[in-house]
Amino acid sequence: MPTTHTVRVHPSADDLPREDQLAWKLAELAADPVDVTAEVTDMVINRVIDNASVAVASLTRAPVVAARGQALAHPYVPGATVFGAPLTTRTSPEWAAWANGVAVRELDFHDTFLAAEYSHPGDNIPPVLAVAQHAGTSGHDFVRGVATGYEIQVDLARTISLHAHKIDHVAHLGPSAAAGIGTLLGLPAPVIFQAIGQALHTTTATRQSRKGRISTWKAYAPAFAGKIAVEAVDRAMRGQTSPEPIYEGEDGVIAWLLDGPDASYEVTLPGAGEPKTAILDTFTKEHSAEYQAQALIDLARALHAEHPFLADPANVARIVIHTSHHTHYVIGSGANDPQKYDPNASRETLDHSVPYIFTVALQDGGWHHVASYAPERAARPDTVELWQKVTTAEDAEWTRRYHSTDPAEKAFGARVEIELADGGRIVKELAVADAHPLGARPFARKDYVRKFRTLADGLVEPEEVERFLDLAQRLPDLAAGELRELTVVAAPGVLETVPSPRGLFELGGN
Repeated sequence: MPTTHTVRVHPSADDLPREDQLAWKLAELAADPVDVTAEVTDMVINRVIDNASVAVASLTRAPVVAARGQALAHPYVPGATVFGAPLTTRTSPEWAAWANGVAVRELDFHDTFLAAEYSHPGDNIPPVLAVAQHAGTSGHDFVRGVATGYEIQVDLARTISLHAHKIDHVAHLGPSAAAGIGTLLGLPAPVIFQAIGQALHTTTATRQSRKGRISTWKAYAPAFAGKIAVEAVDRAMRGQTSPEPIYEGEDGVIAWLLDGPDASYEVTLPGAGEPKTAILDTFTKEHSAEYQAQALIDLARALHAEHPFLADPANVARIVIHTSHHTHYVIGSGANDPQKYDPNASRETLDHSVPYIFTVALQDGGWHHVASYAPERAARPDTVELWQKVTTAEDAEWTRRYHSTDPAEKAFGARVEIELADGGRIVKELAVADAHPLGARPFARKDYVRKFRTLADGLVEPEEVERFLDLAQRLPDLAAGELRELTVVAAPGVLETVPSPRGLFELGGN
């Protein structure tokens, strides 16, 4: 049965034994040889397809082009593949993890888990796959590594809040990716323990990357954690050690970055011999926007169909979105970020602006990962006028449901109250997105495949689409040679439509 570990700060004089440290418990979990259930394997396949979908859709976006250029400047044999590049092009695994991590994260369009902390556990896949391809492991071992990555990131996110202390959520990703790689390679617990400590120590950054005028670094942050995880595993395999106790030390993460020296957390992990099933508690996105906006996009498109006159700002006096603490204070008007109402804001800022997202979805009756963020779309006068009438407010019940541990009532939605110019009123609410497991149209394999086909259209040759889908859906049975081809190659000329900027790695006459 699951085991709950009490995690608190200890003075150095306690000389806390390794076996009592959280990093050791995570390492033991990663080293446990338990196999993966059929249901978890099926979901890993879904998320591999999901990641590829959003990576392909971002191939010509500036952050992805730059990251790919950096990776391709580090050719390596055997190495790992990079999204978009030819199958024969191989880079050093940490740089492949970097480039692919940026591609997966750029559009804010893959899976999510929300609890005490926020996370995108699909960010574990690029570093684990890069090492799997480089090391020549099987698809079966890769699935085991991914299951570990998801398990640890989700288990940490359930209990340990990072955002409350303005620490970015990738501080849980560094350890989970390192642990996933440890499972993939069959490393012993002492080695994984050192890799987890190094990965955590070097991935604790502030949340300014998601505040104010959000920059392109938002896509790089998880890729950086994945790259660091690969390097941490390499150092640990060479016998190098990490700061310890990394969580519990008197100068450690909990004491100085999180809840302080008097803090205590109860972290629950699967017991020895128990399967790692946390991936089943995660959920993906139908729309390219922050997860808390998913239900609001669905709600807005329903309102558009029922009351099309709401698209005209002249008919609306004001719109108040009553929602959870997180939605209000992070991506709503409670953030007090004027950029969330700025028609000239960056795409990264707009996809963290619920007022903007709800406005466009209400007017258009849907959402598109490119067109809905286009500068001309954001600057449309009627959109700007309606947008300024939309605010958010925290509602205690929505906050309670957001943090509920009961899957049947856990919710990431809102109640929208619209006051009309003629004095009328419209109220509508939605608890979970349509694509959520408890939503109107839960995502299944066919939906993941459709998402991939849709986003790959015009960017990937039809034969390449079928080649990738065939490999992905045979994932647990892939031999090493086949796993090394688990990527998506862009159609001829696609990558050349956007010039790759030169940087440091191209200096020296190359």
